[in-house]
Amino acid sequence: MPKISHRAENMPASPVRKLVPYALQAKQKGIKVYHLNIGQPDIETPQKALDAVKNIDLKVLEYALSEGNLDYRTALKDYYHSLGFTDLTTDNFIVTNGGSEALNFAISTLCDDGDEVIIPEPYYANYNGFTNAINVKVVAIPSTIDTGFALPPIEEFEKKITDKTRAILICNPGNPSGYLYTREELQKLAEIALKHDIVVISDEVYREYVYDGKHQVSMFDFPELAENCIIVDSESKRYSMCGARIGCMITRSKKIHDAAMLFAQARLSPVLLGQIAAAAAHHDDEAYIRKVREEYTHRRNLLVDLLNGIPGVICPKPKGAFYCVAELPVEDTDVFAQWLLEHYSHNGETVMVAPMSGFYSNPELGKKQVRIAYVLKEEDLRRSVELLNDALQKYKLEFNL
Repeated sequence: MPKISHRAENMPASPVRKLVPYALQAKQKGIKVYHLNIGQPDIETPQKALDAVKNIDLKVLEYALSEGNLDYRTALKDYYHSLGFTDLTTDNFIVTNGGSEALNFAISTLCDDGDEVIIPEPYYANYNGFTNAINVKVVAIPSTIDTGFALPPIEEFEKKITDKTRAILICNPGNPSGYLYTREELQKLAEIALKHDIVVISDEVYREYVYDGKHQVSMFDFPELAENCIIVDSESKRYSMCGARIGCMITRSKKIHDAAMLFAQARLSPVLLGQIAAAAAHHDDEAYIRKVREEYTHRRNLLVDLLNGIPGVICPKPKGAFYCVAELPVEDTDVFAQWLLEHYSHNGETVMVAPMSGFYSNPELGKKQVRIAYVLKEEDLRRSVELLNDALQKYKLEFNL
């Protein structure tokens, strides 16, 4: 038998995707599965993006430029100018195969073996995978469901900084918590980064989906961080284009940009068709974004109210993105989530959720929690919560909880 690397053996399983085989088995039995486990919206992709691909006038699907084709980078530049960042040029952008690759480029550019990245938790589960793959240590800053995942004092970040610290990584608004950073919090993070000459990596892929009249503050709002900031962005959630696999890494630092370009060149090219679709989606998108934001606001309010109506469930209302974290009256949500797919159905239906253990540096912290994505229409969300409520009652009886 061939030897498997320690890197592969230590690679964490995705809490979002590891239960997929059980979901497939349930479907093979004829059971309908409501997918609340993954951020795959049912919102339609802008028609203009689909039409751009459908009507493509190319004889050859050739390589794109490693940094991304100029037409798409121009669309990105114009979008960021509309946000107020008019100093940016097309040279500040590196187009990537999804936001995930942008994160990989950012961490790989900044970190060597054994270096550290400070991340508030709970955090996007793949941060564990990105850092683990290159032997970078995650240093977590904990928050709790009892406070709606509000950050502890920003000074706690500074206490975690060592000579191995290379970056602070935030997601704003947050996946999975929906936490929205205040300008004051971000200002303090900027001050800490400058004081210690480290980089803030800000994952801002849910920027458009902030609720209750609030607005997202970008790390680009702090020009003093020109040499110490990387923005990660993606079209996946903005335009419901997860399969297009188009994102970008943006920085004002030429030093960081030029180093990251070496990784971009090594992987050759970002997806050509995805760039064509994304460039088209950016044209006159205000009405689309507004309509989608209104829909997510409605879904969030509905879902949180329904979940909090289940005995023993705690679910704070998120301020952004399209996920909520719910604490369930069970001992281990990994076991419960698998049980939902293997042993539970009601009228031929079940529900799939993402256990939160993989969204923490210490899995025990998420043992009673699940992430639920409100990416389904109202009718399906209502049915999903009915199933979850019924399943919890039956699970308690079966296991004498």
